[in-house]
Amino acid sequence: MAVVHREHRRTPTTARQATVVTGAAGFAGGHLVSQLAPEGPVEGWYRPGAPPPAGRVGDDGVTWRAVDLRDEAAVSAALTVAQPAAVYHLAGAANQGASWADTDVTFELNAFVTHVLLRAVQAHAREARVLVTTSAAVYRPSTVAVDEDAPLGPLSPYGVSKLAQEMVALRAVAEQDLDVVVVRPFNHIGPGQEASYVAAAFARQLARIEAGEDPPRLLVGNLQPRRDLTDVRDTVRAYRLLMARAPRGGIYNVCGGVAFAISELLDLLRASVNVEVAVDIDPTRLRPSDQPMLLGDRTRLTALTGWVPEIPIAQTLREILDEQRRAVRELHG
Repeated sequence: MAVVHREHRRTPTTARQATVVTGAAGFAGGHLVSQLAPEGPVEGWYRPGAPPPAGRVGDDGVTWRAVDLRDEAAVSAALTVAQPAAVYHLAGAANQGASWADTDVTFELNAFVTHVLLRAVQAHAREARVLVTTSAAVYRPSTVAVDEDAPLGPLSPYGVSKLAQEMVALRAVAEQDLDVVVVRPFNHIGPGQEASYVAAAFARQLARIEAGEDPPRLLVGNLQPRRDLTDVRDTVRAYRLLMARAPRGGIYNVCGGVAFAISELLDLLRASVNVEVAVDIDPTRLRPSDQPMLLGDRTRLTALTGWVPEIPIAQTLREILDEQRRAVRELHG
């Protein structure tokens, strides 16, 4: 799909305009809200039925709003009230491993919800700039770093849904002339991530073993894949820079440019605990398909914004482990 790239010129924000973050109660969304809140009014949208996340994030200047993103009327009403200058669309199904079992839901929450949101933006907040987060899972497997022009060929239902999401976003640029930027984040980790994801899962098990709650046996999946990892706080900082500077229709990798083997993450975490731990493969943790390496090229992002990762992954892992230790102490006294 041909997309015309135009220089972005930010329209001055009026006193009543806010920045909207969808998925604001999620992992990356919570960190993004925390960075945005000191700069002006923020509306954090979260899933209806979930507890209001204000107590978890605790940011002044944030209005929390439960919005069902599958419901165009609800999205339209919320946009009419907010009249945002910017929308960060982070909501969606994020667990790649679960996408084989929950394929229908994965497509609904990634591709369909983006379609609903952009159609509502066209009708009720046409001047808003929208940053859509897809995923590095859209790329075809490669043994070298992939830039934004690398061949696409997702392996998982999650990756396919994210590619469909991109097509929805780029269609909105080409056909509706909406101001949309697409970002392809690679793996990001950090405090606040659910223990169903690899680094937090290792840290949770190690914290429980260290506290004597579990035997000294760590259950793992495939440790061989190599992943480009960035601290989530660096990732959302890149989103903010791209919102401000990227041309409409632009596509940008957000990545560190260094691939870590999953076994390296485990070794770094094990070195931080004071107990000997055996490692056993758990067949239930193996995926039907797993790319051997996923490494990104961030040249385009860095050339435009000057962004480079600032937080070392070793520091990130220590913070994740400390967070899981606190969680275990609170749970078991």
